Amino acid sequence: MKQIENRTFDEIQLGETASLVRTLTYKDIEVFAIMSGDINPTHVDNAYAKSDMFHGIVAHGMWGGALISSVLGTQLPGPGTIYVDQTLHFHRPVGLGDTITVTVRVTRKIEETHSVVLDCRASNQRDENVITGTAEVTAPTEKISRPRVLLPEIELRQKGRGYARLIEMTRDLDPIRTAVVHPVDTPSLLGAVEAARSHLILPILIGPAPKIRAAAVQAGLDLSPYEIVATEHSNAAAACAVAMARAGKVEALMKGALHTDELMHAVVNHDLGLRTDKRVSHVFAIDAPGYPRPLFVTDAAINIYPTLSDKRDIIQNAIDLAHSLGISKPRVAILSAIETVTEGIRSTLDAAALCKMADRGQITGGILDGPLAFDNAVSAEAAKTKGVTSPVAGRADIFVVPDLEAGNMLAKQLEYLAEADVAGIVLGARVPIILTSRSDATLARLGSCAIALLLARHKTGAKL
Repeated sequence: MKQIENRTFDEIQLGETASLVRTLTYKDIEVFAIMSGDINPTHVDNAYAKSDMFHGIVAHGMWGGALISSVLGTQLPGPGTIYVDQTLHFHRPVGLGDTITVTVRVTRKIEETHSVVLDCRASNQRDENVITGTAEVTAPTEKISRPRVLLPEIELRQKGRGYARLIEMTRDLDPIRTAVVHPVDTPSLLGAVEAARSHLILPILIGPAPKIRAAAVQAGLDLSPYEIVATEHSNAAAACAVAMARAGKVEALMKGALHTDELMHAVVNHDLGLRTDKRVSHVFAIDAPGYPRPLFVTDAAINIYPTLSDKRDIIQNAIDLAHSLGISKPRVAILSAIETVTEGIRSTLDAAALCKMADRGQITGGILDGPLAFDNAVSAEAAKTKGVTSPVAGRADIFVVPDLEAGNMLAKQLEYLAEADVAGIVLGARVPIILTSRSDATLARLGSCAIALLLARHKTGAKL
């Protein structure tokens, strides 16, 4: 129906009817909850709804009332209608998947006021009454016929869904003892305490004790449940945390209010650090609401201009991380500006070599392809348009960037332009290193801690 047209008061006949049919989806419930602000758990909390009187999520009662309003405003009488009165009686709930038929029937016309009274009924697929009632409206006196307005599609995006899934995966795991390095500001201290409350870490707070306690007072936090190891300054805090990890006293490190270089200097120290036979690298675990799967970007914080050999280790570290998070065969997109191997663009040559290294078993556990431009990595349609046939295009889990500059900019763009949450983890050391930014939200910090916990328990063979 391309036109929307009313029935004027003079045209309306007693007994005339109009109706619509709608099947309830969870999206309907979410949209109504967002619009109305009604987040009663009966409608939006599945765990709660299972235990209430209806044993499952049901629609808001006024969702059905809105359907009645829709019939009155678009069909009978239609455009120009003014609501005067409405009574509704609710007989039974509407559950997900129920198909509701709304019908209005004219029972009375009032000449003096051009008012129309209509019986209203909403019934389910079993022809049972869901809502009954009476509406009184002022009907239009002039004919109105207009092109039907096409409404925009609503896309619902729930931030943090990916991190929530990771946190749920840790439910049966013991938290990891974590050295929190120099937590002397509110964000880093709050992130550590929230992670402890979520049973992800057992924090040991390392740094100048007066500054840590002052930050706790400012944040309104009680630090009595947590151990504080006093040091004079941030350098000493980093060295102390690394020493505790070397001695097996902690299972992870967490960056507080100090610069990444300061912490990593202690970590990579040749004699006293946490080096292994693997190259140390960083992965951003990005929860982008518009992307249907976890998204890992590497390396965007440690290796500035990685060599081909460095990239091999960077990729292997990321694949191993994906395995610990339950992704058995991650797809790895090796990014460049173009999709073809070109002598003048080094990253395309590296991509081709890395794919051949995977063919020869020098990189294991994942499916590699490259060079791929970013659009091909995230969009199968873009790859098809460019004639790129790839098992990775449009389905990539891990995005390997040419250098730190490109990776850092990509991660920040996703965070600030795509409303993504960004969690960071350093791999290849003796213990996971939770590398957060001072601008990170608490949820991103919790996501980083969940990743560290899953990685640590995966290494010990714990069943996830």
